[in-house]
Parts: sequence; structure tokens; C-alpha cells
Amino acid sequence: VGVALIALITAANLVSLTELIHALLYGASTSGRPLVYASVPIWLTNVIAFGLWYWELDRGGPAARQQTTHRRPDFLFPQMSTPGSSPGWAPNFLDYFYTSFTNATAFSPTDTMPLTDWAKLLMMLQSLASLVTVAVVVSRAVNILN
Repeated sequence: VGVALIALITAANLVSLTELIHALLYGASTSGRPLVYASVPIWLTNVIAFGLWYWELDRGGPAARQQTTHRRPDFLFPQMSTPGSSPGWAPNFLDYFYTSFTNATAFSPTDTMPLTDWAKLLMMLQSLASLVTVAVVVSRAVNILN
């Protein structure tokens, strides 16, 4: 059920992004501020939804990560790559949210590396959605503000 709800949020956000781009490219002229204001919830939803995706899917999900035997990690967090720095450390939702936020702002992974194909694909999709949101809206808003 959790994965289905995250998929629904992601699909709804994709529709919102598509509608915003369509309005920017083909809609009536509007001032720059409403365009920027309209893009902020789309960008924030992108960060939250992908943070949930990462949290829900890494190593089989939050419940599977609590087991002593779980599948191999999908993400390499800095705490995992420095032996002895954080004994017993396990990622929590804030770690995945942070990964999502930094991926959306840098348009690439920062300190947390994707290790599996699905993690790389999700990070690419998130970066693309973030880049489109920021680039298209900001360029149109700047053009209108000038």
C-alpha cells in the first residue's frame, strides 16, 4: 500500500509538472511571481516523494532493514564507507530525505552514492524532474520579470 501511495503522489506531481510546463509554453502571459510560486510545491513534492521512494525501497524497505539478514544496500551512505566511525549505524528517513534534497538541488548524487540500477534510475528521474522544474520555470520567470 505504501509503494502504491508513493507512486500515486509521484504520478500526480508529474501531471502537475507537465501542466505547469504546458502553461508556461502555451498559456496566456502571466507575471513571473505566480510562476515561481507554482513551481515551489512541485519541487518540494518531488523531494518528499523521492525521499519516500528511497526509504521504502532501500534494502527491501524499513521493516526488512531491521532484520539481521536483508539484501545488499542500494545506497552507500558516508557512515557506511568509514569503518569504525558509526558502529551500529543504520539509515533512517532523514538520511533518505537528505539524499533526495541534495540530489534535487545538485541534480546529481552528493555524498550518498546509488549502488543498484533502480537507485541510479530513480536518482536520474528525480534530477531530471528537478532540473526541468527549475530551468523552465526560472528561465520563463526571469524573461517575464525583465
